[in-house]
Amino acid sequence: MANILLISEKPAAARKIAYAISEGSPQRKKEKGVTYLQCKRNNLSITVVSAVGHLFSLDEKEKNGWRYPVFNPEWVPTYKAKKDAKYTKQYLNLIKKLAKDADRFIIACDYDVEGEVIGYNVLRFACGSEKAQRMKFSTLTKPDLVNSFKNLEPNVNYSLANAGIARHKLDWLYGINLSRALSLATKKAGRMKVMSIGRVQGPALRIVAEKEQEISKFKPEKYWEIYLEGLAKGESIEAKNSKGEIKKKELANQIVEKTKGQDGIVSSVSRKEQKRIPPTPLDLTTLQTEAYRLFKYSPKKTLDLAQRLYLGGYTSYPRTSSQKLPPTIGYKKIITKLAKMEKYSQSCSQILAKSKLYPRQGKKEDPAHPAIFPTGVAPKKLNSQESRIYDLVVKRFLSCFGDSAIEINTKIEISIKDEVFISSGKVTKEKGWYAIYAPYVKEKHDSLPMVEKGDKVENKKIRLDEKETQPPKRYSQSSLLKELEKKGLGTKATRASIIETLFKRGYVTGNKTLKCTVFGLKTIEVLKKQCEEIVSVQLTRHFESELEEIMADKKKVDEVISEAEKTLLKILDKFKNREAELGKELLEANKEAERKANLVGPCPVCGKGNLVVKEGKYGKFIACDRYPDCKATFALPSNALVETTKELCKSCNHPLIKVIRRRKRPLVVCINPDCPSKKTQQVKEREERKCPKCGKPLVLRKSLYGEFYGCSGFPKCKYTEPVDSGKSKDKDKNEKGSSQKK
Repeated sequence: MANILLISEKPAAARKIAYAISEGSPQRKKEKGVTYLQCKRNNLSITVVSAVGHLFSLDEKEKNGWRYPVFNPEWVPTYKAKKDAKYTKQYLNLIKKLAKDADRFIIACDYDVEGEVIGYNVLRFACGSEKAQRMKFSTLTKPDLVNSFKNLEPNVNYSLANAGIARHKLDWLYGINLSRALSLATKKAGRMKVMSIGRVQGPALRIVAEKEQEISKFKPEKYWEIYLEGLAKGESIEAKNSKGEIKKKELANQIVEKTKGQDGIVSSVSRKEQKRIPPTPLDLTTLQTEAYRLFKYSPKKTLDLAQRLYLGGYTSYPRTSSQKLPPTIGYKKIITKLAKMEKYSQSCSQILAKSKLYPRQGKKEDPAHPAIFPTGVAPKKLNSQESRIYDLVVKRFLSCFGDSAIEINTKIEISIKDEVFISSGKVTKEKGWYAIYAPYVKEKHDSLPMVEKGDKVENKKIRLDEKETQPPKRYSQSSLLKELEKKGLGTKATRASIIETLFKRGYVTGNKTLKCTVFGLKTIEVLKKQCEEIVSVQLTRHFESELEEIMADKKKVDEVISEAEKTLLKILDKFKNREAELGKELLEANKEAERKANLVGPCPVCGKGNLVVKEGKYGKFIACDRYPDCKATFALPSNALVETTKELCKSCNHPLIKVIRRRKRPLVVCINPDCPSKKTQQVKEREERKCPKCGKPLVLRKSLYGEFYGCSGFPKCKYTEPVDSGKSKDKDKNEKGSSQKK
């Protein structure tokens, strides 16, 4: 009996595959905490094991301190290269052991660049082979997995693997050399600041920074708009003067004086039907932008949720750039399954009643996977966030099969003297796919009076609105994602993590919109002036094109890497010559950023200084910058991230700060422990009560979050309880509960 080792990318996928292809239930086995499965099919013995992502990573071959340039990466086990990947050692050891008894290998990792690199590296470094068959699937449903196993591709996709290997090497070469160059430059200037910049990260930051600079240079200009508030056929109507934005107030006043108190006549009416064709299927970028628009989920969060739905077998593979749904996925089969779910039954019934089932297709294609679609498998135990993404995927899929919506666009022109006022409205006549995609698309209800040419419009009021031109909008995570895609930076799978990295490095901040921090702005300013190639969008896009040529078998990995090393050498030589000057400017940028980030607000004690976050022997605290003249200090919570808000408490005029704890909503609190807003209504004297743990008296204490009772034997006894409850809780749980109630 042939012995096959099948390598999956994640444990959840491994289980799905094993149960799908096995004749009978597979056997679950464990070795040193790692589960793998053994099954039989057609006289084959198949062992299914997971690689838990990248088991091999690039690392410096010969380490000799922090220096640059370094051009000697080698593939090593990930647990040796990354401290937080120790858990991967057991998985790697298991694969090596199982590979010794294997006659054949099958790679069943995700079918994309990263999945191919993961599988190919495991194959050659852990299994000692260059050859394996390949499973290719877009969903983790039993029919698709069985079909994929029956129709194995004869080899690993070497073109895909090579493109991935080249990308990893490019990212490593740029990341390690440029980050070290920046960090060592600050060291030469007097104080080492560990900095990070990457091949795509730098240009992405530049895009955000240049938008911020554009906003800061913007100078608003006043303009005026004139509106007619009228009455036609007994209904109200508002119309805007056809001159639009009027730059001169004198002209605006003249129009107002001329038309004030004068009734108008309808000079023109046009009513046109407009078709709104169904939307295109979801690719990853569109899913991320829709999820941000509707739920304000970050691109990374959306990808994580979509990945969970895929691993559950509920939706197809999410990392796709395709906007096409091929007939091979089985339109009717999927919609028939979805019809069994009450939520979608009505829409599905309408679609299934059509004589032909054919979805709207988009332009973008992906050779590896179709657009994102539901499998028809009914989900079980989804949380609220997963449910939202699933509902969005289902309704978008179904709406692609819907009929066009029809809207009536009405335009009315009203003449007063020789001035024309225009009113426009839209009304949905036929819902079409709007009904399927609801509530993610809204019907139009901007109806206008049913007037005809020559009808009178009573002039109730002529309104003059003074306005200002607005600065360019900052990028949101969603719009930045689109911009990166438009400029060809990164991949569908990496763009979300690039944006996350900008946050982690302190280059950008903000929730709804991305604001480039002082540190980010200054870093880009320095790099553009001293060594622009580091943040060059054009250079990064050039190498993205090179990677695509590797995938198309038009270029070799070594050829592209050699070109990248030569380019890097030129950049780093130029950098070396300006190292001291560059380091000094980077340090100054960092100091300014730290000063702004640590500024809490005006000192309420002395009224002259500013409160700033400082680092002490026992952690961070807030103090006046006029110390020792002013000795005002305020405590900060431990085990939490604290951000300044630059806002003052309405109750006591002390600064407010934002406290961020893991798995908890951010909490904005006043730094003043005696703030009236923290006084509870149920404070009870309990001096006679004893601690239920050690017997010592309980005393009333104050924290950043308000009052609580604690044991007088602290710190030996850490018992606490809220003032409005006599129930004890352990310290951590009580603190968190109190903070939420306050």
